Amino acid sequence: MMENKILGLHHITAIAGNAQRNFDFYTKILGLRLVKKTVNFDDPGTYHFYFGDESGTPGTILTFFPWANVKPGKNGAGMATDIGYSVPAGSLDFWKIRFVQNNVAHDEVEERFGEQLLSFRDPDGLHLHLVVSKKTDNRQSWQTPEINNDVAIKGFHSVTLTLKDIKATAAVLISILGYKPAGQENNRHRFTTDAIGSANTIDLLLSPDENPGINAAGTNHHIAFRVKDENVLMQYREKVVKAGLRITEKIDRNYFFSLYFREPGGVLFEIATDNPGFSIDEPVNELGEHLKLPEQYEAHRRQIEKVLPVIDQG
Repeated sequence: MMENKILGLHHITAIAGNAQRNFDFYTKILGLRLVKKTVNFDDPGTYHFYFGDESGTPGTILTFFPWANVKPGKNGAGMATDIGYSVPAGSLDFWKIRFVQNNVAHDEVEERFGEQLLSFRDPDGLHLHLVVSKKTDNRQSWQTPEINNDVAIKGFHSVTLTLKDIKATAAVLISILGYKPAGQENNRHRFTTDAIGSANTIDLLLSPDENPGINAAGTNHHIAFRVKDENVLMQYREKVVKAGLRITEKIDRNYFFSLYFREPGGVLFEIATDNPGFSIDEPVNELGEHLKLPEQYEAHRRQIEKVLPVIDQG
């Protein structure tokens, strides 16, 4: 049954420096929507931003913890090192020009697994790329006055994990999460799931001599896989436990329920539910406009608002 499967990626969470710069880049340059402005559950003096499509559909959500004085991180082994976004055919010229106009560090267009891609970095150095998928991506993009539907980002295409050895990680993807091998180019091994048509690709980059990464600004903290609801979530908890890996209890993240475990290659994996979604505490047309706090911090709202930097969302 499809609904009991891992439905590709749910979200990816990364670390940033300056919060305003992070907001401006993802909403103004890339044209994503800020769908939730909340705080880090463990550090309420830090924002947690969620960027995605209109309603924050799983498979479109890139989230950030922006820490003002954080040191630059470094990609390396045991990390998710590169995020791929899906864009429409014929849009890469638009994006190249836009990146030049806005001084965004980027590379030349290249081809990978028969798909064109344009690699770039965000202001903190996070590695991303825009991919023209071979498969038609019918997801509805969020549009801005400068970025229309013909070129707008649709959501995730893929994520790359850099690993010293891929065998144990590949076994987790295949035997626990239901992915299948989908090809190899040099030291890049591709895995996909047919349970969903988008945000369904994981690349494992075999890099035996790579140094471990340093998880700070401009790097990814974890990747989250998507399931329909809590029943399916707990079925996957059993699978992970049976495989001999340590996994958390179910955690309520307000907008989804989560489990976390570290796969053998060192990458932090999360499994997250579709429910209840981002409109549980503000209507879709107002998503991202208000500071939403986890219940345990609501009583401290005034102190928290004093500590958080003011974000100009104009």
